[in-house]
Amino acid sequence: MKKISYLLAFSLATTMIYSCGSNNNKESENKEAQVANQKIVSLNGAITEIICNLGHEKELVGRDVTSTYPESMANSVKDLGHVRSLTIEPIVALNPTLIVASDKDINADLLGKIKESGIKYDLFEQKYSIEGTKALIKQVAQALGNNNYQSLWDKIDADIAKLQPISQKPKVLFIYARGAGTLMVAGKNTPMESIIQIAGGVNAVENLEDFKPLTPEALIQGDPDLILLFDSGLESLGGTEGLLKVPGIAQTKAGKNKAIISMEGGLLSGFGPRVGEAAVELNKLMIEIAK
Repeated sequence: MKKISYLLAFSLATTMIYSCGSNNNKESENKEAQVANQKIVSLNGAITEIICNLGHEKELVGRDVTSTYPESMANSVKDLGHVRSLTIEPIVALNPTLIVASDKDINADLLGKIKESGIKYDLFEQKYSIEGTKALIKQVAQALGNNNYQSLWDKIDADIAKLQPISQKPKVLFIYARGAGTLMVAGKNTPMESIIQIAGGVNAVENLEDFKPLTPEALIQGDPDLILLFDSGLESLGGTEGLLKVPGIAQTKAGKNKAIISMEGGLLSGFGPRVGEAAVELNKLMIEIAK
């Protein structure tokens, strides 16, 4: 009888262990299947980049207009327009299971409609710094059930390590341009000020917050050593010669020396996984002009 009892107990324990193992495997498989079947709408360029870098590009079904990298976004994912003017209807039409956005640029009305829709969403805090970018990467990864974000952190650190010191930091003025009719300068507490500082320069605009209209007086007063624009912004003005025709530009140190550089907008201002690349490229351009 004792032998029979032992055999029954052993058989029962084995069955329970196998059953638990099977259940755990099924739960793990179910979670993986749920993640793989996600339909994501991303309303921020940096977040979109992170999603793609983490291997979830195929789960994206919709994006905002700033989500231009990687280049495959243009053809494979629905462009919903600018997040500040978006409405809920085109988002809902994509039947997403997850909507992700930055707290910096989503409009209040859209956020309210997303909450009302019942669709799962994550709103991430975005800080324009190296550590802020790392935190964003981690938050997005965790929202996707993906913990393989260390390599993205390592890439940023490796890029930042390539920065070269600049003995005399140049005063850099960033101008946002959409033709001569729309010209704004980046003041304090802007992503442009932050990337300029990371790259080894100082912001020429010290007495203004956020983005403000460009004036000849402000130009002459700031007297930048270097003027920085997006590639698209400089192109909209007709290149360097067109920029020099803007009142006040030619009277600055940068204008007199034609110390004008431009970079791809998403790279320069995105503060996503390529933030280190952006800082290094800007750093090199500043050093070359200073020679």
